[in-house]
Amino acid sequence: MGRKYLRKLALEVLGEEMAKRIWGRMEIVGDILVIRIPFDVEPEALKPLAERVLAELPYVKSVWGGLPGVKGEYRLREFIHLAGEKRSETVYKEYGCLFKVDITRVYLSPSLSYEHYRVAKLVSPGEVVVNMYAGAGLFSIVMAKHAKPRVVYSIDINPDAYRCMVENVRLNKVEGVVVPILGDAARVIEEELVDTSDRVLMPYPDIALEHLVYAVKALRGKGWIHIYLHVEAAKGEDPVGNAKRIAGEKLGELGVETYNFAFGRIVRQIAPRRYQVVLDAYVVKK
Repeated sequence: MGRKYLRKLALEVLGEEMAKRIWGRMEIVGDILVIRIPFDVEPEALKPLAERVLAELPYVKSVWGGLPGVKGEYRLREFIHLAGEKRSETVYKEYGCLFKVDITRVYLSPSLSYEHYRVAKLVSPGEVVVNMYAGAGLFSIVMAKHAKPRVVYSIDINPDAYRCMVENVRLNKVEGVVVPILGDAARVIEEELVDTSDRVLMPYPDIALEHLVYAVKALRGKGWIHIYLHVEAAKGEDPVGNAKRIAGEKLGELGVETYNFAFGRIVRQIAPRRYQVVLDAYVVKK
């Protein structure tokens, strides 16, 4: 079952041509199936698939279609209910952690699941971490459960995400380690977290370069910054190399003493010749 079975259902219901465009856009979040709808596909065309999924997969209770693009400072996608229970709230499980989320009110990307665990395993005991865009707390809570940070300051500007994060901290019993903060990450760092941290997470590609100055400010002398970027790459170009060039130019402008990109990878392709890339940067401040 799972993704292979979803692909089979898409082929049977939609035919090969449409299924190729859709099956990689289907994600199960808790007991909700989310289908990210291509810009030129009408939501009504996907209702037969939604009904078939509900009939075949009893653990799926609701199906929603996500319209192209995320909007606003909360990074929210517009959703259309396709079938099943008209409920957008669910409990999502990942790496032994439980997360209460509302897909229409809180940004959530299951494609970052591997990154949540990968970054957590890099954390040394006693580290102070700043998560600049924490959402419902996935990066922070997985880190608290699978590593031994002293504290993870988890910031988000979305009040709904903050409320989910507070509940998820209690749900996963990581109070005192994960500290939810409601506010704009740049302002919170400027006012409360300058020179405090060993590691900073920046999982918001659209503003990562703009806010890189605040990530550097949060470090106490030296430390790690995990930078997530959207980058273009023509045929034959390396998206990770392009990301290193762009982020390196920005770090150079900020006047840090040294920086080194110890690791980089493509997280996913988000459009033709456009990629989401993560860089693990070790930065030494002046």
